[in-house]
Amino acid sequence: MGGKTEISWTDFTWNPLRGCSRVSAGCANCYAATIAARFSYKGAPYQGLAFRSSHGAEWTGIVSLVESALDLPLDWRKPRRIFVNSMSDLFHERVTDDWIDTIFAVMWACGRHTFQVLTKRPERMRDYCDKLLRHDDRAGFFVDALERHGLGAHVADPISHSQDEPLPNVHLGVSVEDQMTADARIPLLLQTPAAVRFVSYEPALGPVAFGTINGRTSRVHDSGRMDVLRGLAVYPTTHPEYPEQGYPIQPLDWLIIGGESGPHARPCDLAWIRSAVAQCRAAGVPVFVKQDSGPRAGQQGRIPDDLWIKECPP
Repeated sequence: MGGKTEISWTDFTWNPLRGCSRVSAGCANCYAATIAARFSYKGAPYQGLAFRSSHGAEWTGIVSLVESALDLPLDWRKPRRIFVNSMSDLFHERVTDDWIDTIFAVMWACGRHTFQVLTKRPERMRDYCDKLLRHDDRAGFFVDALERHGLGAHVADPISHSQDEPLPNVHLGVSVEDQMTADARIPLLLQTPAAVRFVSYEPALGPVAFGTINGRTSRVHDSGRMDVLRGLAVYPTTHPEYPEQGYPIQPLDWLIIGGESGPHARPCDLAWIRSAVAQCRAAGVPVFVKQDSGPRAGQQGRIPDDLWIKECPP
């Protein structure tokens, strides 16, 4: 359900949800599916959510709420960084709005912690956070969500924030594995109201040019390209003398880089890591190099010391 973790860029995990489904090539060797399938026998936590097949671990596509895990961060008194749903995706299509409301309410009620939410479904995240930001009485909304799940008495340390700003202790991110998924997901992340936006480039399965992300640069402009580390968008115009127009955007606040781990790890080219680190250095964006590809999670492997960087946002 949660606790101390070996994931090096966070302190603890919190898993109020169980279950998921694959959406892209980065999910092929999902560690969460492997763990879930191991504990999918009758009476085990992931019964009905995952299974073993001739091709390996598989999700069933069913997602469940773990009611008994909802209050865990409320009981953790020492401030910590908490990775939310390392065994699921908060914005999975099977997750109800009520569940998301309650999880956000718990994060609001725990102002001492920093919560890190990572998704491969950024469109729903953007739409949900847009709606949340426009809510007239967010505090009342969160209290109602907590009370629906018997947690109303726990509101003792809510985060202090302006009504027209996103929760400052909730950091939102997307996972990408190559240029195609970066182009598809990062523009949606940048359209999402968030105090901190980050990208997990893991497993790195191909090079990514973060200075030329192609996609919808805003809800107004249908196409264009972005330097998401420096914070600049360029979109085409119909003006014959000025075919492109540039404007500032919010840059990414953090980049995590990692090769794939596990017995079937696909190789990561060190040139991809070096390029991504150089791009972050040039833009002044913190970068966290998590691991080389290989059988063991967290290994430095072939990564030279000058790339073995462990930076976090302030």
